[in-house]
Amino acid sequence: MLEVGESVVTVARWLGHSSPAVTLGYYAHFMPEAGSKGCTVFDGMLGRQGDLHASRNSPDSLQG
Repeated sequence: MLEVGESVVTVARWLGHSSPAVTLGYYAHFMPEAGSKGCTVFDGMLGRQGDLHASRNSPDSLQG
């Protein structure tokens, strides 16, 4: 549910967790694409379509 965009607060309530932090602590590793949407937004704000100097396996790469 988190990966498709449901609020972590809502998922925490559904699962009976005491806080969203508990939910993320258990399930964040199931979200490999987390952060990629934000990077896309920042790239758009900066007027670029990705960093041509950062390869997929470089330390600067989100997935590296």
